[in-house]
Amino acid sequence: MKSRVRKPEWLKISIAANDRYTATKRIVDSHCLHTICSSGRCPNLGECWGKGTATFMIGGDICTRSCKFCNTRTGKPLPLDLKEPENVARSISLMQLNHAVITSVDRDDLPDLGAAHWANTIKEIKSINPNTTLEVLIPDFQGREELIELIIEARPDIISHNMETVRRISPLVRSAAHYDTSLRVIQQIAQGGITAKSGIMVGLGETIPEVEELMDDLHQVGCEILTIGQYLQPTHHHYPVAEYITPEQFNQYKETGLYKGFKQIESAPLVRSSYHAEKHIINR
Repeated sequence: MKSRVRKPEWLKISIAANDRYTATKRIVDSHCLHTICSSGRCPNLGECWGKGTATFMIGGDICTRSCKFCNTRTGKPLPLDLKEPENVARSISLMQLNHAVITSVDRDDLPDLGAAHWANTIKEIKSINPNTTLEVLIPDFQGREELIELIIEARPDIISHNMETVRRISPLVRSAAHYDTSLRVIQQIAQGGITAKSGIMVGLGETIPEVEELMDDLHQVGCEILTIGQYLQPTHHHYPVAEYITPEQFNQYKETGLYKGFKQIESAPLVRSSYHAEKHIINR
């Protein structure tokens, strides 16, 4: 039986609190708001809430896919909550967020894969919170261009779609998404005049040249922002960690990405997709 890789010291964290974090947590708890920050046990929760940034998940909490790296429940989702777009928008107002990030489960059970619900949510947020900047982290919508266009037309500040990992490992850990489909999604976002962003995990067994090849693929299709973080195995049922990447290698990935032409790179062991998201707004 293969032994598990021991977690290094640099992955141990403590959540620092300030007045902004405490106020945000009180509002989230008292109003039963659903943020991926808390439900996903994000290691950067304290820092992000302390800066007035939070990430919401829409479309329910049951995913139609079963990716081997993800701890989101898989199964038959409930019907969409038609009041959710307004409720999320008012939650953002209640929390007085400077920047909000919206993500979702995959809804392959719906005829439009949830795209209209996404667009309605973006429009409600912008209507009620005109001074809050907005990033959306979208699924691939099976590569259907007309559905991705609905998100582009809603005009969030940033549209992100995660590649998750390098080409070789992608079919091993992603249950339905495909590497080249994800590249096409990012290319359509960039061509639509929206800042395109993506994120990957490392520590799944990829090599440095494979990560550099992924960077080239992303930059070629117009991706401007990339996040790189350490993969952490949610449970023993999920894909195992192959190795823990050193902070020095993360720094090297950042330097390499910037050299290749990315405008912004977040690369560190505890980086997640929405880490420092408020800094990624690019004036055009």
